[in-house]
Amino acid sequence: MKGKPMTFLMSLIALAGAGFLAFAAWVRLAPHDPARWHVDPVTAPDPSTPNFARRQMQSPLPPDTLRQRLDNTAQAEGATLLADTDGLVTWVARTRLMGYPDVVSIRLTPTEEGTTLTALSRSRFGHSDLGVNAARLDRWLSEP
Repeated sequence: MKGKPMTFLMSLIALAGAGFLAFAAWVRLAPHDPARWHVDPVTAPDPSTPNFARRQMQSPLPPDTLRQRLDNTAQAEGATLLADTDGLVTWVARTRLMGYPDVVSIRLTPTEEGTTLTALSRSRFGHSDLGVNAARLDRWLSEP
């Protein structure tokens, strides 16, 4: 009789482990539909969950120069380009520990003084991001 509860417990642990691995694989391999995620941060509404960050700033740099700097920073952090259309660019960045995907959309609007940059970074999965999206935007936008 003693072996049955232990076997059940081991089966339960194995099932939970398999579920976790399946979820981790889905998070890593789920496709990102540009039609859904490549949104203009100037007009996109706030997501319904608090796992996002939004920033706007003025830069004296022209859009092309600013875009190159953003590309360099995004690539240095391992982000991949999802879409690029007419002054709007979207990357998929991943969290360090679990590799959860976050989607970062940035609009570069030329002005007489340089560029207005509007950014929206949001988590693809989950409810809370523990400030990861805000920290990413702060890093990306503080690069020289």
